[in-house]
Amino acid sequence: MVMLVISHASLPSEDYWKLVLPHTPMPKAIRDLLQPKGLRSVDASTPYCNVQSGFNKAFQPTGDAAQDDSKGSSFFLESDLHPGKKMKLKLAITTNEAAFLPRQVAESIPFSSNKLSEILSRFSLKEKSAEAKVIKKAIEECEEPAMEGEAKYCATSLESLIEFSTSKLGSRNVNVLITNDVKPMTSQEYEFAVGIKKIADKAVVCHEVYYPYAVFYCHAFAKTRTYMIPLVGADGSKTKAVATCHLDTSAWHPKHVAFKVLNVKPGTVPVCHFIHSNDMVWIPK
Repeated sequence: MVMLVISHASLPSEDYWKLVLPHTPMPKAIRDLLQPKGLRSVDASTPYCNVQSGFNKAFQPTGDAAQDDSKGSSFFLESDLHPGKKMKLKLAITTNEAAFLPRQVAESIPFSSNKLSEILSRFSLKEKSAEAKVIKKAIEECEEPAMEGEAKYCATSLESLIEFSTSKLGSRNVNVLITNDVKPMTSQEYEFAVGIKKIADKAVVCHEVYYPYAVFYCHAFAKTRTYMIPLVGADGSKTKAVATCHLDTSAWHPKHVAFKVLNVKPGTVPVCHFIHSNDMVWIPK
């Protein structure tokens, strides 16, 4: 694979953050995405799937993911938001993080299905390779039309992620929330603890896309509520996790896994889901 030579000596993306978001501390998880790591090798055998970025699809896990019952169980009802509720969760879904490219580098690399041959050439990948299929799928999902009531954008740089998120929130006075302090790739039962708090009625959620460098699928829905939920794991570990509740699910695919897990129908009750540790939520202060 061809490696892009990148200098992060001055961390210009961090400077941009400080300029545009002077009152918003940069979370460590985002700062880590600015550190040079080279390009991530996209392993086609990795069961990497995000059921929270395609609500208009009849998502059905396959392979190893089909054996992981925590995929669908990240969904719950808003009426479940009370201390004592128990759920089996896997809040960290990957440890092999990619790094953000500097904006000028990211913008010099095509990110379009009609430029797929050029993209694969940049990464020294063969057109029919398993890795090429992963890249093709990621780009096509980013290019799919937004759902009714959804605004979406795949950000290929931190700067473009900031611009989309703040534009949809209508403010640069924001908080950025990430679920922290969870063990990677482990699934266990968690109990909701005392202190559940609604923190926003508007949010932009950005999900990591499985790609050689950091790309985030960001979207905002018209009717949501965001909560911070204290959790206690079966092993005694404690964390605070972010969850988003969708008040209107009428546009979701009727066979989406959330409806199967919760035994409800589209558009009937608010449906909530946790935000994984490699995703982020932007909310107004």
